[in-house]
Amino acid sequence: MEEDNSINIIEKEWQIKKENKLLRNFLITLGIIALLIIAVVVFSKMSTRFDYKGVKFDMVQEGELILYHTDFPIMYINSQDPTGLATSANYNIYLRNDPRELEKTVPAIGTLVSIEDTVVNITKEFECEGKQMIAIANLNNLYGAIGKKFISDENAACDPLGRYMYVVIQSGNETSVEQFGPRCYNINIKDCEILEGTERFIIGMLVNINLEQSKAEN
Repeated sequence: MEEDNSINIIEKEWQIKKENKLLRNFLITLGIIALLIIAVVVFSKMSTRFDYKGVKFDMVQEGELILYHTDFPIMYINSQDPTGLATSANYNIYLRNDPRELEKTVPAIGTLVSIEDTVVNITKEFECEGKQMIAIANLNNLYGAIGKKFISDENAACDPLGRYMYVVIQSGNETSVEQFGPRCYNINIKDCEILEGTERFIIGMLVNINLEQSKAEN
């Protein structure tokens, strides 16, 4: 009987050790899986965020579209606020094209030195499934957010004294942005790449806005 009890005790101890080992292995496996899930989530978030010349972007999925989102602070006066004090808010921008790719595919010659009231002249109607309307609305909204005027005038011309910005949106052999005066720019559009051309110009504005804000903070 004593021998049988000894055997039973040994078997129980062996069984307990086996179960503890299985439990340990299970917990280790569970921990590894949890770490992998966390790593995938973190990597996924990191892969959808990037910095372009100081401007932070993140990629946003909208249906089948991937949009490139950024924002910057603006000051505005709320008409409903009796104090009349300016309020800070973030202005959101969504681009259809990756700024990093636009830098490679859309040449930009010259420098966007400052953002002033702008006169735009569109020399051609781009019938491209409504892309022209989106492009002009994007420019108009951005100018409105920073408190500048964006005026269409086909009779205007480049001011040699640089008292205002002048932008010509026209057809060209390649899509590009080129400076041809103190504050004068051509946005050349090949085929229907009006979003690519105007967004390349907008990105230049965003980089400039970011630089000006950084200087103000310092």
